Amino acid sequence: MTSQTLVRPELGTVIVGVDGSPPAREAALWAADEAQRRDRALYLVHAADTDRSSLYFPAEDLRTVREEGRELLRETARALRDRHPGLTVVEELSGLEPVAGLTATAGRQGTIVVGSRGLGGFASLMLGSVGLGVAARATVPVVVVRGDGDRPEAGSVTAAVHGASDLGWLPVAAAEARARKASLRLLSVWNVLTHVGSVATMLDDLDEIARARVLEVKGLADLVRRAYPELTVSHHVEPGTSTPGALVEAGAHTDLLVLGAEHHALGVGPALGRVAHTVLHHSPCPVEIVPPDFAAREARERT
Repeated sequence: MTSQTLVRPELGTVIVGVDGSPPAREAALWAADEAQRRDRALYLVHAADTDRSSLYFPAEDLRTVREEGRELLRETARALRDRHPGLTVVEELSGLEPVAGLTATAGRQGTIVVGSRGLGGFASLMLGSVGLGVAARATVPVVVVRGDGDRPEAGSVTAAVHGASDLGWLPVAAAEARARKASLRLLSVWNVLTHVGSVATMLDDLDEIARARVLEVKGLADLVRRAYPELTVSHHVEPGTSTPGALVEAGAHTDLLVLGAEHHALGVGPALGRVAHTVLHHSPCPVEIVPPDFAAREARERT
């Protein structure tokens, strides 16, 4: 691993979905701050789903829906420009359903931001269907804004890592830390229960596996330090029996929790892996899900 190098991706434009709900307003505020950090444009997208609805609803009703969407975009853009004078805010009323509308605007290099719930969600649900749908289907990074927006900044970004397989997305976490002038912490959760009775059966074997994990994570940290010498990078391997639980706990002490996406087929469409799914439902801070090859792909398309 020491002979490898990390690419330095460029963080793209920021796309946020707005629907008038309080979580969407929080997401828009977070997205505006993110766009300001990146010195990029912010795209406000209201996906009214009028393309499909035109088959079932009168034209008068659809015109009302579109006008309400335009007014929501105008009001949101006005509030964000007041917060960030000089920020380029683009208003987009999409006729697509929300997941398709957001992914279409993002293209192949933007970052999508969504709230933890939308108007269609129940208060008892911890993550809405749009957030899950975008995170599961997008080919670009997706941030689900969770937690208390007034919480003091911790000055750190945490990346949940395993090993060399994370090299395709880890540079995005480093770029996020750099944009915030924050430190980057690589956190790997070593769950001993995943090895008992299968790969390892003796305590000495488990110790050796643990040492190998520590060395692999250290190697990742060294690669990040070489690519981003301006960053303060730390690494930690934490033993535990619940990887999602350890990551949720880490979210209480960081500004952004970054995970590589692990999509698994479920039913008729894609679904997130168990760890990402659980963290998205319970994290006390914003969570960014990055496709496993995004950084490498972004670098190829940029050159």
